[in-house]
Amino acid sequence: MILFAFSCYESMAQRLRAMPRVKPGQFTITRFHNQELYAVVEGPVAGEHCLILGSIAPPDEQILSLLLLSHTLKKEGANRLTAILPYLAYSRQDKAKPGESLATAWVGSLLKTSGFNQVLTVDVHSERDKQLFPIPLISLSTASLFAAAVNNHRLNDAVIVAPDNGAIARCEAVKCAAGMPAGETPYFEKQRTEKAIVHRGPIGKVGPRVVIIDDMLDTGETLVSACEKLKEAKVEEIYILVTHGLFTGTKWTQLWSLGVQRIFCADTVPLRADIDATNTSILPVSPLLHEKLSSMDDES
Repeated sequence: MILFAFSCYESMAQRLRAMPRVKPGQFTITRFHNQELYAVVEGPVAGEHCLILGSIAPPDEQILSLLLLSHTLKKEGANRLTAILPYLAYSRQDKAKPGESLATAWVGSLLKTSGFNQVLTVDVHSERDKQLFPIPLISLSTASLFAAAVNNHRLNDAVIVAPDNGAIARCEAVKCAAGMPAGETPYFEKQRTEKAIVHRGPIGKVGPRVVIIDDMLDTGETLVSACEKLKEAKVEEIYILVTHGLFTGTKWTQLWSLGVQRIFCADTVPLRADIDATNTSILPVSPLLHEKLSSMDDES
């Protein structure tokens, strides 16, 4: 396998290149004076399984660069192309609403048309995403990473809480991996209004320490609303485990005043430079990718 990695994931790429049968691939993406993108692949790729580690999240140059590189590799004779997209952008646009774009399906079509045979991601937003993709979408679970964080930071006595119904299965997977008692997971019922997100709950018993588990921290609106309710329920310490830490805007910073002690997030998205690392812990997903790529290599 030959790994072509975009610079935003260089640290992750270094770990993957340490795999026995992964070779480093070299390429450049530049622009002509008229601003058209231009891809150059160095070295032969004919007959090879090529991996592209990158992002399709804004700025839009990222998705265009990834698609152009894949098309170039296919033109040069690559036998198989796998997109490694730790964070699958556009995955929340998975509902067919009248008059609105269904961007998840659009992205899947673009990836297939540009030559990809499959996509490898981490904690995809929903099973609906897999149904909308025209090529296999393989989603790796962070349950083992989160369970290790729970055990290493001695949070086993905390109550695992789901911020909405959709996160219950994720919470239960982490509890199982951490060796915690099964039991029912306290959760919130979430409703989106035109003005805000409204939570009802928590439904179920919580204690003085809780751990909220979700797939994403974007603007933080969902987590802020949930933490407000937990504070009303006399919860003293809150820890947050999320896969994709986007940290968009500033609303999420309210979490620190609501009892949140620490935020753990996977490195599926490069952490913003202005995020204070004092109360933020990064969990590398490279071991998950390493394990999956090893099994893919054995199958080939």
